[in-house]
Amino acid sequence: MNENLFTSFSTPTILNQPATIPIILLPTLLILTSKHPANNRLATIQQNLIQLALKQMMATHNAKGQTWSLMLMSLVTFIAMTNLLGLLPYSFTPTTQLSMNLAMAIPLWAGTVMLGFRFKAKNSLAHLLPQGTPTPLIPMLVVVETMSLLIQPMALAVRLTANITAGHLLMHLVGNAVLALSTTNFPMTLLTSTLLVLLTALEIAVALIQAYVFTLLISLYLRNNT
Repeated sequence: MNENLFTSFSTPTILNQPATIPIILLPTLLILTSKHPANNRLATIQQNLIQLALKQMMATHNAKGQTWSLMLMSLVTFIAMTNLLGLLPYSFTPTTQLSMNLAMAIPLWAGTVMLGFRFKAKNSLAHLLPQGTPTPLIPMLVVVETMSLLIQPMALAVRLTANITAGHLLMHLVGNAVLALSTTNFPMTLLTSTLLVLLTALEIAVALIQAYVFTLLISLYLRNNT
């Protein structure tokens, strides 16, 4: 267990070279593929989850929005695998880095906004000024709505970073408590260990939910602009 609380969030290095890119590519190895006509149970569960998420996100999209289905499913799978990878001991979670989450959020958000201005320019501009706004408030509301539009990718990135980071910090603190109590108080050690197991199960759920929420919000931005 690391003594420094934030050591697990620092970028790892191999031979003094950043190992971020190999770590980001590693989750692709966790995606199961089968050359046999019948998949095994784990691959079937993974396929069913992907199909369920795809059905939920694409249900309200038109034909133009459905062309993003492959990108959105690749995104949710990548984020979910990366989040789950970070729960392994002595591993690194790239989604705890705000810079990486911004690198995912900004291009996707910008793509949806550009689609809106290209194909639905009038509707996209109408969102900047709610209907029935009093004339004296028009300049202020345009500025407010523009700021709320520009802050969307930041909100996406901060939400994912904060949820994943908070869970990892809590697991780190509870793990340190288990080690500290193991030599002094055995009943409390059992209680704290049970809490750690439950917290780990919760973090697995959070890892999957946050991947789905991130992609779902991108999907909602896409629906509003197509």
